[in-house]
Formats: sequence, structure tokens, C-alpha cells
Amino acid sequence: MTLLALGINHNTAPIAIRERVAFVPDRIQQALQEICEQLQVEEAAVLSTCNRTEIYVWGALEHDDLLHWLSQYHQVDLAELKPFHYVLQDASAIKHMMRVAAGLDSLVLGEPQILGQMKAAYADANASGTVGRGLHYGFQQIFNIAKRVRSETQIGANPVSVAFAAVSLAQQIFSNLKEDTALLIGAGETIELVARHLVNSGIKRLIVANRTIERAQNLASELGGEAVLLGDIPEYLHQADIVISSTASQLPLLGKGAVEDALKKRKHKPMFMVDIAVPRDIEAQVDELDDVYLYTVDDLRAVIDENRKSREDEAKKADLIVAEGVGQYQSEMRALQAVSTIKAYRQKAESLRDAELDKARKSLESGIDADAVLTQLARALTNKLIHYPTAKMKQASADGRSDVLDLSHELLGIDVPSKN
Repeated sequence: MTLLALGINHNTAPIAIRERVAFVPDRIQQALQEICEQLQVEEAAVLSTCNRTEIYVWGALEHDDLLHWLSQYHQVDLAELKPFHYVLQDASAIKHMMRVAAGLDSLVLGEPQILGQMKAAYADANASGTVGRGLHYGFQQIFNIAKRVRSETQIGANPVSVAFAAVSLAQQIFSNLKEDTALLIGAGETIELVARHLVNSGIKRLIVANRTIERAQNLASELGGEAVLLGDIPEYLHQADIVISSTASQLPLLGKGAVEDALKKRKHKPMFMVDIAVPRDIEAQVDELDDVYLYTVDDLRAVIDENRKSREDEAKKADLIVAEGVGQYQSEMRALQAVSTIKAYRQKAESLRDAELDKARKSLESGIDADAVLTQLARALTNKLIHYPTAKMKQASADGRSDVLDLSHELLGIDVPSKN
């Protein structure tokens, strides 16, 4: 069996490609079942975030088949995906997954959210019934290494996230957030981080818009903000100096017309907008408006790169931990390959034991002396257990295969006296 990781991420593809292969959270479990059924593999998991879409498969599969499935599932021409995808196998795949979970492959080096997203991917695969021994063991090793990276390095010290970068950019444009209103669209973890950073930066007014009012209220009430529904956004958009959006919507929530109307009400006072979502929540055409500063997750690189250098030394330490994890994973996987052989050998030995034990019981029932029965049982069982190995060793010796004899010494735990 093979571990295969196929993906498209922020390093290999622009957002225009990434958003087309993003998975809808509510449909991931169904997609996983389709992967296993259509490609006839035993196990599969999907990680889909704003920066990456990755599929992990355990089984016998050519990566071209998996890429073809991704193309068909999202109805994106195969030729469009090929230049942007990457594929990794076995040790390279587990190393990549460990680095992803540890935040070493993130847009923000060392960002902590990705580990939770990786755990959610594993949970989805578990719920869909597409996790077996291969992926289960792999994910447990991945989580263990990510935990070690967090505890044994300072990669997460003074964490910088996409949320932090978005607010930092807002502060560069608006020197004093104490006079501004922010409209946050969504109520997930990223938006919660954005909201906390804004509040810590002294934002004057905070409005949280979400599909369900309850989640918006939970976040808004905790931070002293207001909660509205997505459908209410047109009533509040013109009041917002800052708009930051991160939802799982598959279609844009803000179009050029709606933003244009809001700008008229604002008398063309500039608006700062950050679209962290993939697929995008804000139509790309909004950037054509003169009084809008629209940024996507890819535009945050400059802010993030300023904070990257301080983490690079810690990242080197983290990569050493990952290397240890890969070595341990490979060792354990090699050990697992022996399980079926060990199981078969044990079953054969137990079958021989049961047969001889049955003979011994019959001998005792017929009145034969117990000591003689036990002696015969021990002799017969020993002869049958060693018959096949000794026959093979004799044949190997006759064939001049000293390597087989040397290996037999190791397997059987025997010391052969030197001929000297």
C-alpha cells in the first residue's frame, strides 16, 4: 500500500485556481466516499482551507487518476490543474503532512490554525468511514509531531496569522482605528481572531454578519459588537470603513453593485476590504472601484513576510523534529508490513499445537501413562515446529546461500560456535 498526497496550495497556484478546487465543508464526507468508491482505494482524507486543497489517499493508486478525479469533481479542465498541482508519496507525503500540521508550510510560518484544520480533516474522514489503519496511524504521528514542534520550539511565539496580517494592513491605511467601524462577514475561527485583534487595536464599532444570527451574537456580545444576518449587509455596508470577510460560501456575498451603492452613501469615503475566503466572498470586480482598497489572502504576503524572518531559526529546529518523525513513521510502517506474516506464522504454530494437544488428550483417555504422553507431545510439537525451517536451512547450505543461514541465526536467536 502507498500513502499519496496530492494538492494545490498558495505556493503553487493563484487564488483564482485555488477557489475552484475548494471543497464545500458540508460535502466533504460525501466526496471522500466517492474517492474510495470510484478510485477503488481503501482510505482517503481531504484538507481544504483558504490556502490549500489536499487529498490524502492510502491504497494502490496512480496519482494521475486522483488528479483526474479532482478535475471531474470540481468540473475544472485537467489541463488547467496540471501546472499547479504537486504529488508526494510515502515518506515524502508524510513529511509534507507533518510540516503542514506544524505550520511550516503555511502562508504564515508557524500559524496555529492549520493543526485544528488538519484534525478536522481527520475527523471528517473518520465520520465518512474512509479511515483505516494506514491513515489512522499516519495522522496520529502527524499530530504528535505537530505537538512536539509547538512545545519544543518557539515557532508559535508571538503568533502571526492571516487575521493578524489583515488587521495590520488596516492599521497601515487607517492610522487611528478608534474612529472607524468594522464589518466582519462570517463567525468562524478566522473572523473571531480578526475581531479580537481589532478590539485590541481599539476599533470604535464592530458589526458581525453571519448566516445564523446565533453565532454572530455569540461573538459580537463577547466583544461588545453588533450582530446582523448576511441579508442585512446592504443596510450596514455604507457604515463600514473596514470590511473583512471569511465564510465558506461557494458564491460571492458582495458584488460590485452593492459596494458601489454603499460608496455613494458614504460620499465616496474610501473603504478598506480584505477577502480572506476561498472561494472569494467579494467579487473581483469590486477592485475596479476607485474608492475601494480590496485585498485577497494572497495580498497579505508582504505583511506576513516581515514577520517571517524571526521564525526561520525556529523553523529549522522544527524541521529536525519532523525528520525524526518521518524516520519513526517509516520504521513503524516497515514493522506493520510484518504483521500479516507474523499472524500467519502464529496461526500455523497454533494449528500444530492444537493438533498435537488433541492427540495427547486421546492418549490420556486411552490410559497411556501421563508422563509418556507429555514427553511425546513435547517431542512431536518440537519436531513439527522446526521441520520446515531446518529443511530450508539445509537447502540453503547446499546451495551455498550463507546469507540465509546468517539471517536464520538472527531470526531464531541462536549462536553458532566459531569453527576456529
